[in-house]
Amino acid sequence: MPSEKFVRELMLALPEAEEVVVANWGDQPTFRVRNKMFGLVGHGAPTVCLKATRDDQAALIDENPDVFLVAPFFGRWGWVDVVLDLVEPDLLAELVEEAWRLTAPKRVVAAYDRERDSR
Repeated sequence: MPSEKFVRELMLALPEAEEVVVANWGDQPTFRVRNKMFGLVGHGAPTVCLKATRDDQAALIDENPDVFLVAPFFGRWGWVDVVLDLVEPDLLAELVEEAWRLTAPKRVVAAYDRERDSR
């Protein structure tokens, strides 16, 4: 069962990712790349909210509606809430990376892929 700390580590390990606390959202911790948000933790709730496509959101919810939910506020754009107590850590890592890929500039993603391929 992944923890909020584990999710934070996953997000911050990605290139140019940073944590930004949004005061007018009740000190909500968000995760961004070049000031564009790709995730936010549940701020004490047992979830993480991640950017996704509408198609991926629908597929995840259809596959497992106990683990994946339409995110409040952002769900109409495809964002998904992931219940940390129920998601597999490897799947969560894939979803975090995909959320980052949807947000990061193409050059940053390409450099990341080149670095990973050279290992």
